[in-house]
Amino acid sequence: MIPYITWNIDPVIFTIPGTHWPLRWYGLMWVLGFVISQQVMYYIFQRENRPRKDVDTLTMYILISTVLGARLGHFLFYEPSRFLTDPLDILMPPYSGLASHGAAIGILIGLWLFCRKLKYNYLWMVDRLVIVVCITGAGIRLGNLINSEMIGLPTDLPWAFIFTRIDNIPRHPAQLYEALYCIALFFVLFYLWKTRAARLGNGFIFGLFLIVLWTLRFIDEFFKVNQVAFEDHQLLNMGQVLSIPFILVGIFLLFWSSKQMKQSKAATPY
Repeated sequence: MIPYITWNIDPVIFTIPGTHWPLRWYGLMWVLGFVISQQVMYYIFQRENRPRKDVDTLTMYILISTVLGARLGHFLFYEPSRFLTDPLDILMPPYSGLASHGAAIGILIGLWLFCRKLKYNYLWMVDRLVIVVCITGAGIRLGNLINSEMIGLPTDLPWAFIFTRIDNIPRHPAQLYEALYCIALFFVLFYLWKTRAARLGNGFIFGLFLIVLWTLRFIDEFFKVNQVAFEDHQLLNMGQVLSIPFILVGIFLLFWSSKQMKQSKAATPY
């Protein structure tokens, strides 16, 4: 018999003494992702002679916009009827429904507000931000893995996980797949920024991020159990449908940025 990985981690680390509030691994992974991301942004800003205090402001903008975007996105894309039946529940904890596509839209809006307030070039800023988004994304998916949620389809591959809190069927660890490619993408983007940022036009790193991340997410959805029942009757599930516009925007940005850089070089006299 194949020794599949048996997964049965309690999502709750412990309950805070004197309260009924549990400290969960998922929340801890969120916080850890943001903390590590903030430290990397400190390094990026320091290397590019930008004020360190702006990272603190940026963190607040992104934290709020991520949570709001992920929460609203989940109900907009997967449970739109809740806007009419129970709108207050959407904004109140516990936040059991979060959508990564909604989070992405929220981040882009929050970043626009940040750049408008502190007079940053939007594409310059988003090129740097997406580097650390990979870190937070990996942390969140590891949190999903610990929670035994967003599980994969059944498989007989040797690295299959048996999520005993769900059933005793070996399944793809789709959450782990996504966490691993987020980590790999972080190192690729960080290397490009550190070694070639001056030779790449604004928006190039962002465009590459959109293409790679959402293409891999599109593929990863083939290994996942659909989140809601209506997706079972569709050729592509909601996660795949929502990934396509991000990929197309990434392709446009890649070509547009390369064109802008070539024109800039052509206009610069020797």
